[in-house]
Amino acid sequence: MNGGRVGGMSETTETRRALIVVDVQPTFCEGGELAVEGGNKVAEDVAAYAAARRDRYDLVVTTQDWHIDPGEHFSDTPDFVNTWPPHGIAGTPNAELHPALANLNPDVSVKKGQYAHGYSGFEGADEQGRTLEQVLRDAEVEVVDVVGLAESHCVKRTSLDAASAGFSTRVLTDLTAPVSPEQGEQARAELVAAGVELAESAR
Repeated sequence: MNGGRVGGMSETTETRRALIVVDVQPTFCEGGELAVEGGNKVAEDVAAYAAARRDRYDLVVTTQDWHIDPGEHFSDTPDFVNTWPPHGIAGTPNAELHPALANLNPDVSVKKGQYAHGYSGFEGADEQGRTLEQVLRDAEVEVVDVVGLAESHCVKRTSLDAASAGFSTRVLTDLTAPVSPEQGEQARAELVAAGVELAESAR
């Protein structure tokens, strides 16, 4: 790792960066229980980006919806805003990381939503029981880039929580996709209002 030095920063800056890959799971891609249009492309593009830019990051973290009994999160008559058809069911193939990420080899994996909505990665924990915030603090991360699915929900909530926790937060907009264009537009407005940077991954 190179200490996360990018974008012309001084070699002595030592800004530590993390890539947070949110819920890139088959359950959210075409053919899954709660498919987001463009989900499979996001998975492939995230994998390619991570392979090409891994040396930019001191830490790569994945999050997964891992629902056991999430209560009102699941509904037989979902509104697709706050309630949803069953998805991301713990232990099922579609709750695993997308096959496109087979070579990602994340440093830390966080599972969330076992008994709650669990939109934000900051509501989950790794195998050691550490929250995402603790994982980032332990690695002395200051800056996070967030990618994955879906932009309008779990990417948004994870990014808002990252910014609220004091991390400099950026969403790579070409490496995510919303549940719907309208919800994506609303999410981006909320993110900008909260001080989250929206950027293309090529930057």
